[in-house]
Amino acid sequence: MNLLLLNPSDFIDDSRVIIRDRRCEHMLSVHGVEAGTQLKVGLINGLIGTGLVTEIGANSITLITELSKTPPEPLPLTLIVALPRPKMLKRIFQTIATMGVKELILVNSYRVEKSYWQTPFLSAEKIEEQLLLGIEQGVDTVLPKVRLEKRFKPFVEDSLPQICSKKRAFVAHPKYASACPSASLEDTVLVIGPEGGFIDYEIEKLNQAGCQTIHLGSRILRVETAVPVLLAKLFPVM
Repeated sequence: MNLLLLNPSDFIDDSRVIIRDRRCEHMLSVHGVEAGTQLKVGLINGLIGTGLVTEIGANSITLITELSKTPPEPLPLTLIVALPRPKMLKRIFQTIATMGVKELILVNSYRVEKSYWQTPFLSAEKIEEQLLLGIEQGVDTVLPKVRLEKRFKPFVEDSLPQICSKKRAFVAHPKYASACPSASLEDTVLVIGPEGGFIDYEIEKLNQAGCQTIHLGSRILRVETAVPVLLAKLFPVM
């Protein structure tokens, strides 16, 4: 936990908070906090600052906070990923949150098994749980927005052209592709396919919507690996 995230409900007045859940256990067992310890804290979707531990109870920790710093700049990116296997979802949610992605769209495709959409990891509660872990790691407070699109063709034909308008837009695919472009802070749309990749029909539809096909070289990466590699190549260190 590189940042102690605070909920509005943690506050008992303008500056004092009481922590009673897993964060309390983590602060005690991992950070070994005691009265007088100062921590980096941030209000979810708000400012970052410091928290001074003033009291440690049996199952609670009280801090006085001062929040004055804005969270880091987000990546200027809309990330679109074909729904991966459920066991990958937790890692992908955490990774994109840590790296500053603020808009993730999970889409269907021919090679996405229908059963994947039934996973409990797609519940709002489970998604938020992983995103919180990601922004804690990245010392950020702003939660990414996650959108589910279960129908590929209507999304690509009706929504994607507008999403791509006036942005550089790419789909990562090993065939008939150009090399990944250099890093830039331009507004960007990035589409990443499922294990096994998009079928030719889907690539054609994505190209028609405005996405240029790019590749990362001769090696084929798993989705969970391709996500951070592509983000690191497309954007400079922020």
